[in-house]
Amino acid sequence: MPPKSIRVLRVGQRYVRDDRTFTHLCLVSRALGAESIFLEDAENDLLSTVEEVNRTWGGEFRVVLGEPWRKVMKEAKAEGRRTVHLTMYGMPLQDKIPELRALDNILVIVGGPKVPGEVYHEADHNVAVTSQPHSEIAALAIALHEIQAGEELKKNFGKSKLKVVPAPKGKRVIES
Repeated sequence: MPPKSIRVLRVGQRYVRDDRTFTHLCLVSRALGAESIFLEDAENDLLSTVEEVNRTWGGEFRVVLGEPWRKVMKEAKAEGRRTVHLTMYGMPLQDKIPELRALDNILVIVGGPKVPGEVYHEADHNVAVTSQPHSEIAALAIALHEIQAGEELKKNFGKSKLKVVPAPKGKRVIES
């Protein structure tokens, strides 16, 4: 399966912003094959955190702050990218996998509370990892893994300061 171009968009407002949620969305997106994430409302500190992760562990994952979600969706569609909204109200992921795996350019949309109804209508696909309340981070991880059929786990992150050496017991990290 050839590599896909996957970007992630976080939509929805929280009454209290949870910076850990944003950090985890970035880390999961990066580790599981996305090239970037768009966050409309997050702290600038997040950029330096992700840049440090890239320097230490490799890769060129990008965080884009301040772009309105409507603009991101519109631009994605204009460049031929299919939009996949992860929502517990969508069609079951297991039924949509063959169709989603056939896509090469994807914008995966995740939301917290208060996702505008417009997202449901504008998305090309509304997909449910489960129809029970769950974490947007977990849904993103499962969807990225399934869409890429596990190929993202083989990704080479290139030049890095550190590399994990798989070990049956303990931890082994080497300097690159």
